[in-house]
Amino acid sequence: MGLSSRTPPKVAVLMGGPSAEREVSLSTGRACAAALRGRNYDVIEVDAGPEVYADLRAAKPDVVLNCLHGRWGEDGCVQGMLEWMNIPYSHSGVLASALAMDKQRSKEVFRSVGLPIVESIIASAEDVRASHVMDPPYVVKPNNEGSSVGVYLVEIENNGPPQLSDDMPAQVMVERFAVGRELTTTVMGQRALTVTDILTTGWYDYDAKYKEGGSTHVVPADIPHEIFELCMDYALRAHNALGCRGVSRTDFRWDETRGADGLILLETNTQPGMTPTSLSPEQAQAVGISFGELCAWMVEDASCNR
Repeated sequence: MGLSSRTPPKVAVLMGGPSAEREVSLSTGRACAAALRGRNYDVIEVDAGPEVYADLRAAKPDVVLNCLHGRWGEDGCVQGMLEWMNIPYSHSGVLASALAMDKQRSKEVFRSVGLPIVESIIASAEDVRASHVMDPPYVVKPNNEGSSVGVYLVEIENNGPPQLSDDMPAQVMVERFAVGRELTTTVMGQRALTVTDILTTGWYDYDAKYKEGGSTHVVPADIPHEIFELCMDYALRAHNALGCRGVSRTDFRWDETRGADGLILLETNTQPGMTPTSLSPEQAQAVGISFGELCAWMVEDASCNR
């Protein structure tokens, strides 16, 4: 809690940016800025454009609340800039951010500490468009984007390989489709908060995550105690294995026909959304932490050398 002695610190809420998740980041940033102002913090909103370094130098904040999502803001790039500028910042540091954003490398870390993961490979988008590089059903997605941006589900009944859009990267992740329920757990510091069961009528895609009514969240999840405790344990272990700081959220699939063996860790998000429909604020609320308290905690937890 490196900033607890400063009352109130000047907080730059870093938001927007150039990634595919810009609009979600703006929503997150605005919500956090409003919550912090409601707790009497001195807040400036900074849209992370090409002049972000100069903008931060001019603003002279005591701390940055990093509300960026996706590439550049969540992958270690802006974290490195903030370390260089010696401005305390929220969430994970350079290495943990870069590791978590690279889905394949983070899986290697998870595997090394005994966490259950699903089979996946990295393949060229050209090869994926040409033929099935894995027996269906499988999922194709960018290796370093979040929020279900550019995700393709290839089901058994599909006749041919997916025709990926032109804006997909040259190298993509092809992952065995894990059947079952969508579960998620937020970690705050060294505390796993609770488990949410995410119910949708179809694929849990970008719209399901961020549009009102896109999904239903059951929190705490109505699942067996053993599975609930495994999610809490796995999320904290994943957070620590990657070296995360602040708030993270780990997503799972659970095939209930297989019991504990059916629980698979999908990925860890080092900067989970803080929009009105986001999972982490909802989980915090479920354990008695208001949105304002959560935002204030992230500010007070901020530091360099993360």
